[in-house]
Amino acid sequence: MDILNYFTNVDWVEIWQATNDTLIMLFMSLFFIVLLGLPLGVMLFLFSPRQMFEHKTIYSVLATIVNILRSVPFIILLIVMIPVTLHITWLVLEEPTSLGVAGAIPPLVVGTTPFFARLVETALREVDRGIIEATQAMGATTRQIIFKAVLPEAMPGIIAAITVTAITLVSYTAMAGVVGAGGLGDLSIRYGYQRFQTDVMIVTVVLLIVLVQVLQIIGDKLVVHFSRK
Repeated sequence: MDILNYFTNVDWVEIWQATNDTLIMLFMSLFFIVLLGLPLGVMLFLFSPRQMFEHKTIYSVLATIVNILRSVPFIILLIVMIPVTLHITWLVLEEPTSLGVAGAIPPLVVGTTPFFARLVETALREVDRGIIEATQAMGATTRQIIFKAVLPEAMPGIIAAITVTAITLVSYTAMAGVVGAGGLGDLSIRYGYQRFQTDVMIVTVVLLIVLVQVLQIIGDKLVVHFSRK
C-alpha cells in the first residue's frame, strides 16, 4: 500500500513552504545572533575577573543584563516583545507586524543572543592562558591578542556554540508557531494539535528532527576541521 495513503491530511506544498519559513527564521536569526552575541561574549570574557580588562562594575552590568534576558521563558518573551517587534518591522519593512517570519526574528534574536554570548565566554575561558601571556610578552596589541590568538584558539568552541545555538533556535522557531510566526511549528499547532491531524504532526516533527540532526553533523565536522592537532 502506498505510504502516502497514511498522510491524507498532509498538504506537501504547504509543508514545503513551512519548511522554507523555518529555515529562513533559523538562518536569519542565527546571523544576527552571531553578529551581536560574539562581541558581547568577548566583552564578558575581557571584563571578567583575572582577564586583561578586568572591571567588576562593567562585568556585573553585562552579566546581569544577559542573565535577565536568559531567565525570561521564550514563550513569554514572544508576547512581551510584540510592541518592540511591531516597531522594528515598521522601521525595516515599513509594515508593522508581529506575525509570520518577520515577526518572529526579533524575539528569536533577543531571546537567544544572551545564551550564545555565554557560550562564547565559556569557549574563550578555555583558551590556555599561557598563549595570551606569550603574545603579551611579544608586544602584541590588544587587537592582535584577541583576533590573532584568543579567537583562533577558541574557534572550535565557538563553532560548537553556534551549533548548539542553531539547534536551540529550531525549537524556538517551533514554539513561535503559538503566536502565528509561521514555519513547521505553526503548521503543527494549527493542524496537528488544533485539528487533531496526527499525520501532519508526525511529518512536522520528523522534519524538525532531521533538521536538528543535519545541523549537529555539520557542526561536529566543522569543530573537527578547526580543531588543532
